[in-house]
Amino acid sequence: MTNGMPVVVRGVMKPIPTLYKPLQSVDIDTKEPFTAQVERSDACAVPAACVVLENVVAWEIAKAFLDKFGGDSLEEIKANYENYLSQLESY
Repeated sequence: MTNGMPVVVRGVMKPIPTLYKPLQSVDIDTKEPFTAQVERSDACAVPAACVVLENVVAWEIAKAFLDKFGGDSLEEIKANYENYLSQLESY
């Protein structure tokens, strides 16, 4: 719920999993088998997580907007919204 002020979202995510047991692999050049090193493939997932979170929040705000002003067409949604604004101005 908001009163028109910016929506502030705080999010958390679990750390990126690291496989501590190295997997068997094959050297591309020599075709010899070897054990891969233990390392993370993506050291920082925050930029990717921000994109996902931003879109989830936008989706939820759009759902709330349509719950309040929804209709069968864009014209009806606009009319419902404009009617709501005109009622606010009359108070």
